[in-house]
Amino acid sequence: MRKVILYIASSLDGYIAGPENQLDFLFHDQDFGYENFLPTIDTTLMGYKTYQEVLGFDVPFPYPDKTNYVFSRQSRPASQHPVTFVQEDPATFIRQLKQGSGGKIWAVGGGQLNGLLLEAGLIDEVELYLHPIALGSGIPLFKGAYAPQAFRLISSAIHPSGVIIAKYQKKTV
Repeated sequence: MRKVILYIASSLDGYIAGPENQLDFLFHDQDFGYENFLPTIDTTLMGYKTYQEVLGFDVPFPYPDKTNYVFSRQSRPASQHPVTFVQEDPATFIRQLKQGSGGKIWAVGGGQLNGLLLEAGLIDEVELYLHPIALGSGIPLFKGAYAPQAFRLISSAIHPSGVIIAKYQKKTV
């Protein structure tokens, strides 16, 4: 069975972006492991707002060699980028995707999709890059209501910049 990995950065107070979708607190001259992580996955999942943010980075589409699914409640015209727009329930779609063939699946975000995946119990691993800043408001790491779920720490490190890198695995019963 394929695994869903939430590979993501957050502020100390649990926001993945500022109130106006600002991401500047995330970008430094350091890589933090992204270049090593990217080849380990073959599929990405993202909400439509996150997809729009990715396109706004003014760089070529960053995942041309991956299978990319973008979740949207509305029908979207075909994209010039290698993405498939999905209108069906994300949990149902991803359960089926996990049963298929392929490698690891990266849940890129955003907070609403992350919350839906957590609520459905579909996140197998979390690789969290905790930045030493409190934003006060913004887009939460997990939006919505969900039942408590336990994860176990499998590794951690502190980057010289103060970023804490924590890797968790979903606890199985």
